[in-house]
Amino acid sequence: MQGQAFIPMCPMTSADHLPLTLPDYHARAAEALQAEHAAYFLSGAGEGVTMRSNRRDFEAIGLRPQVLQDLRNGDTKLTLFGTQMAHPILVAPFAYQSLLDEGGETATAQGATAQEALMVLSAQSSQPMEEVRAQGGTCDWFQLYWQTNLDGTLMLADRAAKAGFQVLVLTVDAPVNGVRDDEMRTGFVLPDTVRPVNLDGLPQPVFDPLSEDDSFLFNRIAHVLPRWDDLRSFCEQSPLPVVVKGILTPEDATRAVKAGAAGVIVSNHGARVLDGAPSAISVLPNIVQALDGSVPVLMDSGVRRGSDVFKALALGADAVLVGRPVVCGLAVAGALGVSHVLRLLRDELEVTMALTGCRTLADITPDRVIPDAHRLT
Repeated sequence: MQGQAFIPMCPMTSADHLPLTLPDYHARAAEALQAEHAAYFLSGAGEGVTMRSNRRDFEAIGLRPQVLQDLRNGDTKLTLFGTQMAHPILVAPFAYQSLLDEGGETATAQGATAQEALMVLSAQSSQPMEEVRAQGGTCDWFQLYWQTNLDGTLMLADRAAKAGFQVLVLTVDAPVNGVRDDEMRTGFVLPDTVRPVNLDGLPQPVFDPLSEDDSFLFNRIAHVLPRWDDLRSFCEQSPLPVVVKGILTPEDATRAVKAGAAGVIVSNHGARVLDGAPSAISVLPNIVQALDGSVPVLMDSGVRRGSDVFKALALGADAVLVGRPVVCGLAVAGALGVSHVLRLLRDELEVTMALTGCRTLADITPDRVIPDAHRLT
């Protein structure tokens, strides 16, 4: 936001084939994807209760316009873990991107870099982490799961550090796969040509709650599931700062920081794990209050518009990760689609800032939003 007036401009006005809005991207992706791929990337767990909550709770938050403010020399810059970022919109980690576009994670990294958006690469990337990082200057964070034991997890972390990643994101909210009705109905399976190549050679736990094995689920997997002591050991020995992803309560947030986490991501895994879990945006304020600025707090799950980013920042998030909008951009137009989606999100954030009288991110305070606005008369 530079100067006295802000007019959003699409950076690819000549690409007339691109959708014009973020909902249009979602609609086109849902139409174009094979049914089983749409089930995997666009659906949630169970009957979709939490997925609906993610959107409903964002939509329930109103915005408070503020007029005639001096917006000259505004910007959306911030610094996280020593890195200055152009804006607070990050690309969330998601797996098997080659199912969406032949460019896969490399295309996403290129699109993110074009829009100066920090990208978090999934450990379940369908392309080697070194190749993706080389193609994307802003692909700086690497996401991983617990690899059955500390040694295996540290091996993956060390490889990420050697590849040049700056931060590790440890996802802790999926010790087993969620029960995903739509995936079961469509028979989603990975083709032989797509696999999590970065996990080759590492023992992988089986997290399938619907296995044919008739023994009690926990008896089959409990011995490889991480506990708080494991998180502490990993944070102590990790070559990079560890951000813990999948936090939904103040208690878990506090314990994660005490265990050595350098930050937390408030997330319900995009509603893909536990149907009935609360929306991330609804629990964000209490977690921010509990941590009281001790570490950065990020959030994801349900973010679809730039105004959603604004709402999350107003309620205390330092930055926001977006997943499904990027999924749709990649599915519709590869790297160009990713870039366009991220530009639309950033434009919408800046428009929202301008219309609420916020010149910088520091101006986006809780009084800029109205919780439960739909209940007001």
